[in-house]
Amino acid sequence: MRGVSETTTLPRSVVLALWLQALGASHGLAVRSVTDDDEPHAVLGLPGAEAEQVTLKELVATFSDGPREVCAVLPAPGDPSGVPAAATAAATESGECLLVTTSAGSWAAVPRVTAFGTALEPGHLVSWQVVEVPPWSTLVAGTLGSLADAERELRGSLVVATDALDALDVARWRDDAADAIERVRSSSTSGWPVPDLDGRRARVMQLATRLLAIVDLATDDDGAAVNLWQMDQRSTALREVERTARRALSAATYGSVP
Repeated sequence: MRGVSETTTLPRSVVLALWLQALGASHGLAVRSVTDDDEPHAVLGLPGAEAEQVTLKELVATFSDGPREVCAVLPAPGDPSGVPAAATAAATESGECLLVTTSAGSWAAVPRVTAFGTALEPGHLVSWQVVEVPPWSTLVAGTLGSLADAERELRGSLVVATDALDALDVARWRDDAADAIERVRSSSTSGWPVPDLDGRRARVMQLATRLLAIVDLATDDDGAAVNLWQMDQRSTALREVERTARRALSAATYGSVP
């Protein structure tokens, strides 16, 4: 998946979940926003589809018609984050999953991403596997909590993550770190390929992605820890920060359309 730790990109499931809640949004714009510079996405198992494999535009059309409940979930090994059992293994491997409920039932859509090309000219082939699942809203709501809860927990985690990054002082001994830290500090939602976000949702998404970027930087540079005990303590703290940020980003995508 596109790393949530990068300040200019979001997981494909997050972008798609937000567009599926945008009333009157262009299906084409939603597809372009999710696809970005990928090859055209394929979709397998879409309910009601006449063909075995269809396009992402058909998925958007199917899941943006009528009342719906939508959430992007970002599981990790040992933390399914509310993903229904039928999709847990695939979603954990992918690191993301779209959950949708309509009047016709509930589904999980997991993107499988295959990279190709070079570091200078990367490319991605993406296929979404859709599977029917039991109603998921109670499980996910209980796992993620409210958006207000997520914002409060993120602010506490920011202190932990910032302390870890400051202790490492990576900018002093890693040439690319100063630029990376500045990108984290100056990141905003304004350039993201998503619909207009309300204030709290935008704040939570911005802070969550910043924290994930900080964790990414800090865990890359554990060499600054003085001893193994310090490394273990820092790793434990950062794992909790990462979990909080992932769940907060998911909570920011959770919504319904009447």
